[in-house]
Amino acid sequence: MFWLIIGSMLAIAILFVATPLFRAERRLSATIIAASVVIAAISAGLYTRIGTPNADVIAAASTPDVDEMVASLAARLEENPDDLSGWKMLGRSHLQLGNFLGAVKAYEEAVRLDSGQDGQTLADLGEAVLLADARALNGRAGGLFENALAISPNNPKALFYSGMAAVERGDNELGASRWEALLATSPPPNIAGILQQRIAELRGTAPQAVPGAESADSAAVVNVAVSLGERAAAAGLADATVFIIARDPAQPSPPIAAVRRRLSELPATVSIGDADAMIPGRVPSGFGQLELVARISLSGQPIAQPGDWFGQQIVDTAGNDTIEISIDQQVTQ
Repeated sequence: MFWLIIGSMLAIAILFVATPLFRAERRLSATIIAASVVIAAISAGLYTRIGTPNADVIAAASTPDVDEMVASLAARLEENPDDLSGWKMLGRSHLQLGNFLGAVKAYEEAVRLDSGQDGQTLADLGEAVLLADARALNGRAGGLFENALAISPNNPKALFYSGMAAVERGDNELGASRWEALLATSPPPNIAGILQQRIAELRGTAPQAVPGAESADSAAVVNVAVSLGERAAAAGLADATVFIIARDPAQPSPPIAAVRRRLSELPATVSIGDADAMIPGRVPSGFGQLELVARISLSGQPIAQPGDWFGQQIVDTAGNDTIEISIDQQVTQ
């Protein structure tokens, strides 16, 4: 989880720098990739210096040289070439050291051992290929990201880079869709805000100002009374995240709005308003009908997984009645 958060922060930093450069050059040039790598290196360096308490004390301790550790790992893999986790670790280590060709070779071995069936490994290889050759975004790297999405449709890294590839090809619709799917994985609010801004730019929309915006944002479009059905109640579920989602019945993905609660809080009445919208300009009040889904996520992830429990209902937003949803169905596949 730690490295996932750090990786997300670096990706967004890259997005901040790469987008203006991309607008100027209209392609993902070596300048953009180089700037991105520099940002990542600086960010990682800053974390090492100021993000770790007593960094100087730690550095002064008898810690093995990083290059020596990587060399030792590489030597061990020569003796044990079927160590899948070792190749992945070597790939990550080479990336952190800026040895992108070394990372490519390591991840190629990992993909071979995975038989090309692990979406995350394919995405990691794609990133290494892209950093080694900025021209590969719509070449080999782009193909790897697409293959990763075919196996793991919600892989954040593959969604991020494949969105960049789509924008470079001039396919803003696909780029926005990929980043909307990334947004649907519920990144931290500051990251979600940046993604929303980029998506709005690609779609040519902007957050719409509404007279009396403060009261409008807080106004509920629908009120949902969420409770457990008999089957779910009898399942003896441990406390978990409950997602209450509003989506377009004609285009369920990405969601229009979402609210989180805990299973221990149910039964509860939840209000969903425009302030809960996931994408600027695409708000619940703009739809005549909404499909409401209340889902207990056993994994804590926003994407439905087998074993999750849910209830759903399509409602007209013109009505003022509180909608009752009983969670009584289970996701089977």
